[in-house]
Amino acid sequence: MSAARRPRRARDFDESDVRVRPSRGSRPRTKTRPDHQDAVAAMVVSKDRGRWGCALAGDPHRRVVAMRARELGRTPVVVGDTVDVVGDLSGRPDTLARIVRVAERRTVLRRTADDTDPYERTVVANAEQLLIVTALADPPPRTGFVERALVAAYVGGVDPVLCLTKSDLADPAEFTAAFADLDVPVLLAGRADPLGPVRARLTGTVTALIGHSGVGKSTLVNRLVPDADRATGIVSGVGKGRHTSTQSLALPLPGGGWVIDTPGVRSFGLAHISPDDVLGAFSDLDAAADDCPRGCTHLGPPADPECAFDTLGGHAHRRAMAVRTLLAALGTNDAWARDAEA
Repeated sequence: MSAARRPRRARDFDESDVRVRPSRGSRPRTKTRPDHQDAVAAMVVSKDRGRWGCALAGDPHRRVVAMRARELGRTPVVVGDTVDVVGDLSGRPDTLARIVRVAERRTVLRRTADDTDPYERTVVANAEQLLIVTALADPPPRTGFVERALVAAYVGGVDPVLCLTKSDLADPAEFTAAFADLDVPVLLAGRADPLGPVRARLTGTVTALIGHSGVGKSTLVNRLVPDADRATGIVSGVGKGRHTSTQSLALPLPGGGWVIDTPGVRSFGLAHISPDDVLGAFSDLDAAADDCPRGCTHLGPPADPECAFDTLGGHAHRRAMAVRTLLAALGTNDAWARDAEA
């Protein structure tokens, strides 16, 4: 056998025969990133397991499914967000676009799992209104939930609206009186109530709906958007409804605008909100608060015996007392949350 064809043995190799492939971490990477000038603005209308449904230019008839681009990392994307998308924007089945930018949010509705949870969960972004859906009976209304939803709305820059269902079972006057001095609009949406006032309030806006399970929220959505086909459930004998909506979903209203149906909640934690955040939403009470002593929580005696709210008169006093109720609601989540689970 000639030397040229003889198999090479281990002692025939030296360092020059070793081929070292550079690791991925040592490869030079460019710092230039695409600016995506061709990106198209869209509204996020659904979210499901790492995929987002987006309405291009806010048009409900031009929808694509998108993933989050790698450069966004773990940037949260929620229903209502305005995003820029690139890639396949045809909307055909099995196609996938990419979300490359998330615009700054104009408003935000947040909550925590409970009052000890430091982690904020963004429920909806960029809603103009929050429709707080509450049943007047079966299950009985809970002022604590409404107060906490009002706090979240005021702090998040969203206009709250109280919407009462099952109005054929109870008189709404007594329940709504608790919120009269906050100037919260009240709408009736029982089965026998005409939906004209509700439609007029929602048309042309982005409105998030929130409420306990079993209050008739999904039924209301189906009346507002006939082809929504949101699942509806029954209320148990103890007034506890089943969760019939499990994902937030934006639905286009026939007359224009969107309603965002959110999952039924059993607890509305406000661990991320301070008393100063609440008071900051009421500019008409700022001057009075300036006369309070340092560290005043505005809860009144015995905690704050020198709170300036107690020196106000007339409507200003009544409004200050209504805001004081909201401040007190920051620390009363446990009782009504347990009641909701009973």
